[in-house]
Amino acid sequence: METILQSFPVFLLFFCRITSFFVVVPVFSSKGVPTSFKIGLSFFVALVVFSANGSGVHVPQDLSYILLIIREVLIGLLLGFIGYLMFMTIQTAGSFIDIQIGFGIANVIDPMTGASSPILGNFKYMIALLMFLGMNGHHFLLDAIVYSYNWVPIDNNLLISMINGSLSDFLIRSFAQSFVLAFQMAAPLVTALFLTDVGLAFLARTAPQYNVFVIGVPLKIFIGLGLLFLLMPSLAVLFQNLFDIMFESMRNLLGVMGNNPQSP
Repeated sequence: METILQSFPVFLLFFCRITSFFVVVPVFSSKGVPTSFKIGLSFFVALVVFSANGSGVHVPQDLSYILLIIREVLIGLLLGFIGYLMFMTIQTAGSFIDIQIGFGIANVIDPMTGASSPILGNFKYMIALLMFLGMNGHHFLLDAIVYSYNWVPIDNNLLISMINGSLSDFLIRSFAQSFVLAFQMAAPLVTALFLTDVGLAFLARTAPQYNVFVIGVPLKIFIGLGLLFLLMPSLAVLFQNLFDIMFESMRNLLGVMGNNPQSP
């Protein structure tokens, strides 16, 4: 009984980090995944991690335990947020394209997140999600949360990283990187549609008898969808690079919050 009383608070800390990770991280955080499945998966993953790393860990049995829970929840949320942020890069790129092509007025409800999302962004997101599952990316996400205890153990210094600004600096740079990646993914179509607008402007000046608004809307849709069809084969390379950046960013976040277990 004494062993159980000492181990149960440690297990709860493992459970808090893993549960908060599954609440935010792509694939597992989808509204299509039942809540009972998320809780059950978090419980069994926490049980496996606890059996491997929970021996010999002692936590205080006073009010400071609440601070430990908050710290573990923040670690799980931050780690899952990096993966979520990189996936939202695809939605942002789709928003850039939809605004130029004229689809921005017809946003749809994304069943994965429950929020309003652009049409092309949702289309690209579905393709990226299928590719992510096809390359067993969800297994890599499980590896990330399981091996995070090698980088950031229970007795970590997360609050010190938050105070000295290294964590906030990393999050700001990650957000800026995601925005740049979104713009790079949308750049070919946005540039082509911008040149289409320039051509329509010259047409309006040289031939005022043409109704540019009537001609421009279907023309931009035709050009945008045609270029998207031509660029579809390159999406696999773009998404592969995005996934590599996502896993690299998660590893860098673990390095900011803790220490590399392979370093001397």
